[in-house]
Amino acid sequence: MKTMTVPIPPNEKKRLKVLWQYEVLHTVPEEVFDDLTELAARICEAPIALISLVDEKRQWFKSRVGISHSETERDVSFCAHAILQSDLFIIPDATLDKRFANSPLVTSDPKVRFYAGAPLVTPDGHALGTLCVMDSVPLELNPDQRQALRVLAHHVVSQLELRRHSRELAQARQSGDNVRCELAKVRAELAAARKRLAKLNGVSQKKPRKQVRRIQKRR
Repeated sequence: MKTMTVPIPPNEKKRLKVLWQYEVLHTVPEEVFDDLTELAARICEAPIALISLVDEKRQWFKSRVGISHSETERDVSFCAHAILQSDLFIIPDATLDKRFANSPLVTSDPKVRFYAGAPLVTPDGHALGTLCVMDSVPLELNPDQRQALRVLAHHVVSQLELRRHSRELAQARQSGDNVRCELAKVRAELAAARKRLAKLNGVSQKKPRKQVRRIQKRR
């Protein structure tokens, strides 16, 4: 069997643009995301859990439990398939699935057999990646675990949105401070110009009086 080529979403260019707008790739670990990943692993009783973001060639892990790698190639990732789904993407046993049977993630460490991923869908409908759980043995999730994974994925997106809005607000405040600073400079320059103009007007008004006095003296 040969691993199939990873499919590309029809809105890939826009999806990637939206992903970059979140400015989350290669950021440092954050406790709120690590807590959600840990919770997913515990609820689904899986040793591996990831918040995976899929860019052009890789899947990068914003948060990870049970795995040391910070990223893998997109061509061999389960998550690249999961972002095409509107709901959970579940592979009970990867060795029995022709798309993944020869994947290095299956044939070598971490030797994935079970995978379940919930797509991280933004409010405007773009799947940035997944919240996923994996195991080295075949598994099935019960209905409560499936729903929990959906809910946790929703919270991941909410945190990404909150993170983006906080950054945009900070940028807006900085922009406002810059505008106020520039406005203060303009006002100061305008005030200085008015003073110079007033001084020049004062001088020009005095000169004719001196000339008149000199003429009077000559007479």
